[in-house]
Amino acid sequence: MRREPHVRFCERAAVKFHRATHLIVGFQHEEDARRFLDTMRERLQEFALSLHPEKTRLIEFGRLAAENRKRRGLGKPETFTFLGFVFICSKTRRGKFQIKRKSRRDRMRVKLQAIKQELRRRMHQSIPEQGRWLKQVVTGYFNYHAVPTNGPTLTAFRFHVTNLWRRTLRRRSQKDWTTKERTARLANDWLPKPRILHPWPDARFAVRHPRWEPYARIGPVRLCAGGAR
Repeated sequence: MRREPHVRFCERAAVKFHRATHLIVGFQHEEDARRFLDTMRERLQEFALSLHPEKTRLIEFGRLAAENRKRRGLGKPETFTFLGFVFICSKTRRGKFQIKRKSRRDRMRVKLQAIKQELRRRMHQSIPEQGRWLKQVVTGYFNYHAVPTNGPTLTAFRFHVTNLWRRTLRRRSQKDWTTKERTARLANDWLPKPRILHPWPDARFAVRHPRWEPYARIGPVRLCAGGAR
């Protein structure tokens, strides 16, 4: 059977072990992906291990996934989550294929709920103390999630943190009518601005081995009993 070219499939597998392992494997052809999946299952069974039934998926994903699925009368390409991000088949403003990464909403909600509870505990601290703590929290979130195409999530996270801070300040006293304008000024003073910190994957993984560089060429080496000469 002739294989359909230029079809990319991704598989996410989680191995049941003392520490779960998550991985993504990409293939150009579907039959190669299915062969790999069957082989992986057989190999793990030899060690009394198995793939997680709910987290292991075989999906069509990549540059031509949308076009191929449309031709077959299917919907948009599936998405998958990995390391706190949702991976989406998307396009740039010029219409070129692009993998979009977006922070998982459920994870952000959990993070905001934790911030809300901690702000209540810190309710009667001074504004500078609260501001320094929130700065650390927002900076830490940005350090991980500030990847290309995830800018709207960063903006939304900072917006929600600012609102939680305003509500906390207003609860300190019935006479404290902290306005949105005042809270916005506090946020500008203490919270970092949302900006992308990590490079695009093609820049991040554009690694060259030193031996590939012209200056790395060395002459012949002669080995003898005393070492290299």
